[in-house]
Amino acid sequence: MQSKGTGETSRILLVEDESHLAGPLQFNLEQEGYEICSTASGKEALALLKREKFDLIILDLTLEEMDGLEVARQVRRRNEKLPILMLTARSTERDRVIGFKLGADDYMVKPFHLPELLLRIQRMLQRSRWYLRPDRPTREVQVAGYKIDLDRLTGAGPRGSLELTALEADLLELLTAEPNTVHSRAELLERVWGYRSDVETRTVDNFIVRLRRYFEEEPEEPRHFISVRGRGYMYVP
Repeated sequence: MQSKGTGETSRILLVEDESHLAGPLQFNLEQEGYEICSTASGKEALALLKREKFDLIILDLTLEEMDGLEVARQVRRRNEKLPILMLTARSTERDRVIGFKLGADDYMVKPFHLPELLLRIQRMLQRSRWYLRPDRPTREVQVAGYKIDLDRLTGAGPRGSLELTALEADLLELLTAEPNTVHSRAELLERVWGYRSDVETRTVDNFIVRLRRYFEEEPEEPRHFISVRGRGYMYVP
């Protein structure tokens, strides 16, 4: 798939060791116009990232020799903004939180719906290109004593510095721009992730957990990122 106005094809690194999934997934992604480099090895994936440029990584967590969590950890040491979409059969809250903590931008549990995966990839790539635009407007917000640069994906505050992913920054911007307003999970999925989904997902919940961990003094008793039972979430200054 080409970047608008550049004529460049988006390059995706697919790291998946289940051949019955990797093959069809690579085929479908190539049919969508993406250039795919595929490997079953976490170590080889890191070597490829040193030598070549990619626009997105699709990363399985349950790799042999070096698992996906370690790959993600090492990728984030080198590049804070390269989008990472994790694929896994693990569906527990703990596994998702660990994945996001290590820098995943999105997370899908196997088996997944191909159209939803393709749409998530499209939105992630669109978002990452936006951050590269030289003419993008400056975006800054202040939350719980932190000053956040939403373009650089960095912030500083009472407990030191922090780094955000692009999706965390987009969610934070939406919530802080409309304080004391309840947003449903479906609305947040559409406005931040850019898709509608009838599939049960904990994506929004996991990202709220991450924002609480960054900004709340007591994440288990949040004062700013509030859950409204049966309705969704809201930001309270």
